[in-house]
Parts: sequence; C-alpha cells; structure tokens
Amino acid sequence: MELRFTPEEIAFREELRRFFRTEIPAEIRRKVSEGRHLGKEDILTSQRILNARGLAVPNWPVEWGGQDWTPVQRYLYLEEMQLSAVPPPLSFNTSMVGPVIATFGSEAQKKRFLPATANLDIWWCQGFSEPGAGSDLAGLKTSARREGDAYIVNGQKTWTTLGQYADWIFCLVRTDPTAKKQKGISFLLIDMNTPGITRRPIQTIDGGVEVNEIFFDEVRVPAENLVGEENKGWDYAKFLLSNERYGIARIGQTKERIERVKRLAKQTPAGEGMLWDDPDFRRRLAQTEIELKALEITQMRAISAQRHRASDQPDPSSSILKLKGSELQQAATGLLMGVAGPLAMPKSDGHEHSNEPPIGPDWGVDAVAPLYFNYRKVSIYGGSNEIQRQIIAKAFLGL
Repeated sequence: MELRFTPEEIAFREELRRFFRTEIPAEIRRKVSEGRHLGKEDILTSQRILNARGLAVPNWPVEWGGQDWTPVQRYLYLEEMQLSAVPPPLSFNTSMVGPVIATFGSEAQKKRFLPATANLDIWWCQGFSEPGAGSDLAGLKTSARREGDAYIVNGQKTWTTLGQYADWIFCLVRTDPTAKKQKGISFLLIDMNTPGITRRPIQTIDGGVEVNEIFFDEVRVPAENLVGEENKGWDYAKFLLSNERYGIARIGQTKERIERVKRLAKQTPAGEGMLWDDPDFRRRLAQTEIELKALEITQMRAISAQRHRASDQPDPSSSILKLKGSELQQAATGLLMGVAGPLAMPKSDGHEHSNEPPIGPDWGVDAVAPLYFNYRKVSIYGGSNEIQRQIIAKAFLGL
C-alpha cells in the first residue's frame, strides 16, 4: 500500500486545515483542545458551519449531502478535524442513524429525516443498551407489539448519551419474542415528545450528567417509523456499529492530545528541572506515540481495503481500530493526568483552606481530571473491548 500522499491529497488536506482553523470559532476549538465541556449551542454552531460547507456528512450518499471522496480523502478529513480540535459532527446523526436511513430507509424516511439530521435540526440519541443488555446487546427486552398502524413500545434504555437534548431516538426493540435473540429485533425511530417517554439523568464519575435512562410506557409509534424490514434490525445495528467503531479510533484527536502533553510537560516543574526532562515520562510518551503510529498505518490499510467491500456490509477491521484506538485515548488522558499531578485534585468545597491562593492553573481539576474519568468509558461503548477481541478472533483468526 502507498503510504505517501499525492500532491492533490496534500492540497486537499491543507484546504481542510485552513477552513477548520479559520471558520470554526476559536473559543469552541479551545474547549475541545483542553477537554472542557461543550454546551449544546457549541455543537449546533460547529455542525451547521460544517454542513453549510458540505463537510458535516461526507460519508453519506452524494444526493443526501455526502461527498464523492476517496477513502484517503475521508481519512484526511477526520484527521485534520481532530488535529484542529474541531467538534466532530454529532455521531448519533452523522455516523449512526443517518447512514442507516440512507442505506435501509424508505424514500419517505430519507426525505423527512436526512436533511434535518445533517443540519442538526433534529438531534438524535441512541436507544441500544439496556440495564441487562450492554455488551450482550442481542439480549435486549424493550418490546414493540404491532397494533394496527402503530407499534406499542415498553421497556427501558440506559447510557443514552446526550439524551437530554434529543428530539428523536433510534431504538432497537424486540418485535418477535419467540425468535432467536438476534432474529426478533427491529429498528424504530421514535419522537422523544411522544406521551409515555420519561428521561432521567445519570451522574457519571466525572461529575457530569452526559448520559440518561429512557423509559417507555405504552409509547405509540407510527408503523411508518420502522426502518427496513421488521425483525431485521440486528443487521442494521451491525452496520451502524461498524461505522461507529471506525470513528472511535480518533487517531487525530490522540495526536493533538499528545502534542498538548508535550507542551505542558515542558512548562511543569519536576525535581530540579521540568517534567519533560524525566526519562521515565519520556519513555511512556514515546511508547504511546509508537503505538499510535502503528494504529495509523493499520487504519490506512483498512481504508485501502474499503474500496473492495460493499457499502452496506460491516467491516470487522473496525474492531481492531476501536480496540486499540480506545486504549490509546485512555493512555493519552493518563499522560495528561501525570502532567497535572496534584493540580488534578478536587477543589476545596469552600469551607477548608479557602484563604489559600491556587498554586497553579485551573486546567488540572477543571479539564484534565474530568477528561480522564470520562474517557474510562471509551473501552466500553461501541461494543466493549472484550467483545472486540472476540470479533477479531472469529473474523481474522478463525477461532
């Protein structure tokens, strides 16, 4: 495989870099770089700027806003977006439900949902995991029984990221309780304002409320909101999760984060010098960079192979990218925690030592520590790393 970019690809990359670094507001990019919380308006603003330029959904079919790019161009797009600390387009919209509707949905569903999904006029959330069905997703119990021209949905979904903002939810539901686990599942689109839906936030270890529980109590969903065929939802879910796992690798983001580690380490006192001078710290940093380069080459090999694979077929190599990519994201946030040291300790509650001035910048406790805790999840969502190892063993090793 050719690992050098052509002059045309280099020009394409430079144009993307210029756009990302001049058109996306600097304050939004600063928040991303520092690992700070993005508000709903930050995400809306960024995605709509991208969509106006045709850069929100390049992976979609051209007739629905996509770009006729090569796999290498798509790779460069993601890389430059992450290196420039641009918020990625909302993955639930652009990498998950959008491609499913574009590939398996009816023409009416495409016209109704795809333009609004690309522009974030509809904010989607994901209804897959349940209290008893996470890594074993096919064990889900949320039911949908057909009554005339509607499905009646009952059950519970959990770990619904950003569900507090969502207008719609795409759900896996069990429509045939007598079939084998994977055979009786369907893919439904549900308006979050439908009577019978309750949202409840879950506070996470980083102190945020990014995820939610969603309860369905006799929720009536029009049958026209079924995507594809009844009881074929597991096939659509595998297609969706394959797309999601490619995005979870986030190689460009980890590169950008490692560069930040280097900058901060050169400014952080340690012993008689700076942390950057510590050979053990440099060794751990170098090891992470070596593994990241190996993953980058692996991703480029997978990209090269995409041209020989049907667009509606899941790609098992995405499991490799998800597995190692999530491990390296956690390694990078661990290095940031090492740089922060005691600056990552929680602040006083205001009743103790409140007369003491801060000993350093606030980025440790305000950004690095929450980021570190938040990224413990990346080895779980999108299919836990243990499950990815099973997929790899079966698909590549024949075990």
